[in-house]
Amino acid sequence: MKLNDMIFSTDEKPLEMMPESGGYTAIFRKIGVVGDSLSSGEFESRDKDGNKGYHDYFEYSWGQNLARLCSSTCYNFSRGGMTAMEYCESFADNMRFWDPQYACQCYIIALGVNDIQNMGQEIGSIDDINSDDCTQNGKTFMGYYAQIIQRLKKIQPRAKFFLMTMMRESENHRVREKTELHRKALFELAEYFDNTYVLDFFKYGPDYDTEFRKKFYMGGHMNPMGYVLTAHMVASYIDYIIRHNFEDFKEVGYIGTDLSYTE
Repeated sequence: MKLNDMIFSTDEKPLEMMPESGGYTAIFRKIGVVGDSLSSGEFESRDKDGNKGYHDYFEYSWGQNLARLCSSTCYNFSRGGMTAMEYCESFADNMRFWDPQYACQCYIIALGVNDIQNMGQEIGSIDDINSDDCTQNGKTFMGYYAQIIQRLKKIQPRAKFFLMTMMRESENHRVREKTELHRKALFELAEYFDNTYVLDFFKYGPDYDTEFRKKFYMGGHMNPMGYVLTAHMVASYIDYIIRHNFEDFKEVGYIGTDLSYTE
């Protein structure tokens, strides 16, 4: 058997192979997840009067499931209701998430639902990025999102970034346009920044339709099985990216050091 045949098939799509151990995603020993409730293992509850409750159970988050899957360390830089704007303007500072002690080899950013869908924030453009001073970025979704990447790059210059699109919801036509604009914005950011890739679950992930939600949701947030499934999807997609770009990842072990390797 040829080596390439063992690594991937030429027509392979992301998520077609879902390695039980996380595959090559395990090369990352420290992973940071920047996100909202869906990155925080949030569960919904109902009291006897039908009132809703929202609870972040970080140990159930897909990030912690990913960490267990890959035997890696994962930091939850997340909280229910989080937006890129709040993350930059107060949350990360208050939580000391910019502290170099939390530097990671890779960051997975999953923001946008609250920003764009729930708050209606302007998406903006690449022109909102100030390459000299990220605190002067435009007050748009892309401006704040880029600021997160820029500030993390100062902490860990060689880190890899994976940007998560929103999921596809064929039955919810109300969110379709903004979901596609969000996806377009992430690809533009990935093109702008080096070491940055898109996890395009809108295109390659399952349809979050009624049948999916019956199995993996509890109200408007996932149930325990949904977070486990998401962890496998994230691991599978990152594994796919690594297998198709081996040269990009050969020095992952040196991230955070002054070491490098040149032929």
